[in-house]
Amino acid sequence: MTTTITVEGMSCGHCEQTVTEALQSVSGVTDATADRETGQASVDGDADVSALVQAVEDAGYTAHA
Repeated sequence: MTTTITVEGMSCGHCEQTVTEALQSVSGVTDATADRETGQASVDGDADVSALVQAVEDAGYTAHA
């Protein structure tokens, strides 16, 4: 299953990498990609959406499903 979440505050490649790594650290995630151009992140796997949002917020960004 692919989940798309909105991420606010990404402005560079480092931001994308930080968000991607934060999402990949969540249990149940098999792959994750953040895109600053669209302001979204796509996550594959069966992770809980609230855990994904929390991981992004813990990394210093604003997120919502």
